[in-house]
Amino acid sequence: QLQFVESGGGLVQPGGSLRLSCKVSGFALDYYAVGWFRQAPGKEREGVLCISRDDSSTAYTDSVKGRFTISRDNAKNAVYLQMNNLKPEDTAVYYCATSWLCTLGASNYRNWGQGTQVTVSS
Repeated sequence: QLQFVESGGGLVQPGGSLRLSCKVSGFALDYYAVGWFRQAPGKEREGVLCISRDDSSTAYTDSVKGRFTISRDNAKNAVYLQMNNLKPEDTAVYYCATSWLCTLGASNYRNWGQGTQVTVSS
């Protein structure tokens, strides 16, 4: 049974940092590319960044370049999203998902986590 456990979300002030975790069970995460997506109220789900199966490439949406990074720990079957210099516009529910390819298109991803809320506010 596939299971995603996302954690690390919360309330943070502008300029602060958070580290989101996505831990999976039921399959080996290193066989897949992993993407992080976010969805703010009233908006479509947006691809934030992704990492390829062999960790050789990543893709970022422009608004997070220089602030967010993605990494994985295959021994822990987990992927992480480090978010620095957070802005109010980063407020959203963040999801991890798996695919064969590192792409920011949500339609390419089959398996999804339940999401974790990130709120950036003073």
